[in-house]
Amino acid sequence: MGSWLRNQLGRRPGWMNVLMFFCAYMALFYLPWDIFAKAAASDQEVWFGVRFYGAWAKVLAFPHWFVYAAGMIGFWGMRRWMWPWAAVYGAQVMIAMFVWPLLYRDASLAGNVGVGAVSAAVFALPTVALWRARERFQGRPALLRERYGEWALVTGASAGIGAAFARALAREGVCVVLTARRRERLEALAGELEKQHAVQTRVVEADLATAEGSAQLLQAVADLPIAILVNNAGFGFAGRFDVQDPTRLASMVQLNCAAPVALSAVLLPAMRERGRGAVVFTGSVAGCQPLPLHALYSATKSFDNLLGEALWAELQGSGVDVLSLLPGSTESEFHAVAGELPHAGEPPEKVVEVALAALGHKPSVISGAFNWLRANAAFRLLPRSALALIARSVVAAQTPEKLR
Repeated sequence: MGSWLRNQLGRRPGWMNVLMFFCAYMALFYLPWDIFAKAAASDQEVWFGVRFYGAWAKVLAFPHWFVYAAGMIGFWGMRRWMWPWAAVYGAQVMIAMFVWPLLYRDASLAGNVGVGAVSAAVFALPTVALWRARERFQGRPALLRERYGEWALVTGASAGIGAAFARALAREGVCVVLTARRRERLEALAGELEKQHAVQTRVVEADLATAEGSAQLLQAVADLPIAILVNNAGFGFAGRFDVQDPTRLASMVQLNCAAPVALSAVLLPAMRERGRGAVVFTGSVAGCQPLPLHALYSATKSFDNLLGEALWAELQGSGVDVLSLLPGSTESEFHAVAGELPHAGEPPEKVVEVALAALGHKPSVISGAFNWLRANAAFRLLPRSALALIARSVVAAQTPEKLR
């Protein structure tokens, strides 16, 4: 825990950490008390040096809360939108500190101007520092090849999220091992990546739904320093558990669970020895809750979600980043393979963009605001019985009637 905290605080200078903790105090403690507990008769808020009382103070406390909550999140994640808005808010405080004595201090005009000027000058220091911090917020992050190394291995690379991962990695200068069952698709993608991004590729046809497939793949990449492992291959079957083919169910467990374990167990030690690397597990929001009519699939994705988050914690301070990616419905072949009725989903490129932005910063990330709400709010607010029954009704609408 200590090494993780030092690593997180080391992402920004000390004065910025002070501002981050101040924003956290205001957003999590002071303003909730001010809004919900403090009597309106004694409440006041200040904007641009002008005081507001009573009901207006309560109303204007909400934008204050929003600003400090955004500041807490923005400093923690060093978000790009913090520049110039953090400095703009600092300028508002600086103006308020100058105006306040002119409006409310009972002294001479010259004295009030002097007090206001000194107060504004104090708050000008962090304001100017935030304005000059553009590179910290918006500077170009290091390419994935520079951060982790030369070669990546992407499973399930023939379509959907896997192909999108391969393209995104190649754009960052990373050479890619592409593996799936359909060689012709892999070779077409390899030719595209080599032509467009001048990277090396290697195609390995393997069926990771068998233990032999994982062993075959590991042998095929034994000579490469795999720096990024994307455990993406997976599939699901829609419908009641009792109407599924037991052989297919066993294959799902092998592909979704056993294959990521086998690959990670062999490739992670070398990453740790080199002191850098990354492992991504493509889990799912389906793994955040029981999912009737996709019962085994949601269980396998819960396995992936939790394994990735646990390894993230284990590997803190090692230089190896781990991420559990939790997409929702995605535009891919998953629906057809699973036997689902067609329904909308996020573009796989968007899912991969979210994943790579979070890699090295979070243990897990959910792609899509609605997916985040579905995975978090419902799980925390509803009894598990209600959650499972509601999920069943949702999945039933996407499942052919004969499989319900």
